[in-house]
Amino acid sequence: MEEERLQKYMASCGVASRRACEEIIRSGRVRVNGKTASLGMSVDPGSDWVEVDGKRIRRESRRVWIMLYKPRGVVSTSSDPQNRKTVQDCVKGVPERLFHVGRLDINSEGLILLTNDGERANKMMHPKYRVEKTYYAVCDGKLTAQEIASLTNGVELEDGMTAPAKIRSVRENRDGNTSFLIVIHEGRNRQVRRMLEAVGHRTLRLKREKYGPLELDGMKPGEWRYLTEEEIESLDRIR
Repeated sequence: MEEERLQKYMASCGVASRRACEEIIRSGRVRVNGKTASLGMSVDPGSDWVEVDGKRIRRESRRVWIMLYKPRGVVSTSSDPQNRKTVQDCVKGVPERLFHVGRLDINSEGLILLTNDGERANKMMHPKYRVEKTYYAVCDGKLTAQEIASLTNGVELEDGMTAPAKIRSVRENRDGNTSFLIVIHEGRNRQVRRMLEAVGHRTLRLKREKYGPLELDGMKPGEWRYLTEEEIESLDRIR
């Protein structure tokens, strides 16, 4: 059988995205035929014995994609030292080993994906594909035209200038706060919240409604479902 890069093989086994697999290799958690692996090595899937954290990995015959409406208070990790509920806890009973695609912070809600398909997941998260994510947001106070222009053009954060955002459906609520849709394609930590802080607002609610071609479509917090074949094929059209 033809050899392939270790991180690519790990991703195809559902360990994590290819980039995350590279970090797992660097951390010394991977062994090939009993020896600690190094980044850049290749393996023969038919004959080499590959272990991650002491457990052998193999390709799953079934590619699984799950859409979860992550509720507030649930963390986007596989396990949590503080014993909080995780996105993995929300899909218990699924036999395949899954990892989450991207993150939502504990106080945010909405669409998050879980899969064992490392190759497609890598495409969803890789910056060069600029996959858009749409959020419904509510911030305190009135979001002014000048502040909307700042968000649209990009704002300066501690980790650099953000790419331009799209702001839609701005509405001033009866309580004096503002609701709107914001579309970004970057994936920085707590990015929308930090962007709003940069223009002087606190985020009161944040819900991811769309990720690339996928959308929640009336799901309720805590609900999950398998993606349809048509939805999975739509991920392949990301260029």
